[in-house]
Amino acid sequence: MSMLKMKSSTLRFLAQTMLLLFWSAMAGWASEPKGSSPHGTNIFAPASTPAKSIADLSVFVLVITGIIFVVVFALLVYSVVKFRGRAMDAGREPVQVYGSTQIELAWTIIPILIVVVLFLATARVIHAIQDAPEPAGAVDVAVIGHQYWWEFRYPELGIATANELHIPVSDPSHPTPTFLQLLSADTDHSFWVPELAGKTDLIPNHPNRMWVDPQRTGVFLGQCAQYCGVQHAKMLIRVSVDGPEDFAAWVRTQQKPALEDPGVAAGRRVFESNACMNCHTVAGTPADGRFGPDLTHLMSRATIAAGAAQNTRQNLRLWVQNPSAIKPGSLMPAMKLSDADLDAVVSYMETLR
Repeated sequence: MSMLKMKSSTLRFLAQTMLLLFWSAMAGWASEPKGSSPHGTNIFAPASTPAKSIADLSVFVLVITGIIFVVVFALLVYSVVKFRGRAMDAGREPVQVYGSTQIELAWTIIPILIVVVLFLATARVIHAIQDAPEPAGAVDVAVIGHQYWWEFRYPELGIATANELHIPVSDPSHPTPTFLQLLSADTDHSFWVPELAGKTDLIPNHPNRMWVDPQRTGVFLGQCAQYCGVQHAKMLIRVSVDGPEDFAAWVRTQQKPALEDPGVAAGRRVFESNACMNCHTVAGTPADGRFGPDLTHLMSRATIAAGAAQNTRQNLRLWVQNPSAIKPGSLMPAMKLSDADLDAVVSYMETLR
């Protein structure tokens, strides 16, 4: 009786596991956005050619492995039911099979064929993505990973910005891909925006590259996907895919020097008389630091601290006063300004649009 109970429990466990996997898969597919939400990180909602190639390969691999799972699970259930212990067996062993050429050939050749098919499919996608030629008219961006923020430089446009990457949409009739050169200023990082492309590492002294050709506008979210220190989790990426006119307008704005506002002259003096100008650049001013993000058009960004907080006056004031309150372990020092100087410098920074 104990043997029968154990077999019954095994069958029940296997059935429950199968149902759980089935309903989890169904729930996952049902919850996928159908293109209505541009802000997701779903690899099954690709908006760019590299991401679509990876998603198609992922589905192909899932189908193959799903078939293998069903076959193996069915054979397991069959074996459990067919050869379960019965009272009439009285502890006797079932008939033993000591060798079968057909079975041995099957479980050798079939897995080899499956591995070859998966290898060829994967190699084709890797080649298509990594060896794609850069066409004329492509946008070039240098992506530099820092602890713990992103620097974006457009060498042909003379633009430097941080954390929020702007690129043009790529109309299939007029393709405008964006090619990214990936560099690291300190340790290993990894650039990953799931709906636009696969994950690519940024290795010190080893430039990598990737490309995207987003086919719809919107904001796409990403993440540093390589542990790079205590604030790795708050090293976020925002990619704004703009229409041609919006991207051209953004470029013109970013190419301008910082706006001079006499009303915040006191704040500018505080900024330039402290360590701020040693770490940050503000075009058109003596501030020419390279350790921190370029602040020339700070208020054109939706977030600060690499996506850790919304770009509001309150958050900006807290960030300058005590960066660790927003991002513990941040390499930006607390400026320890008086309340009057702090308010003045924040007012100045709010004019950097």
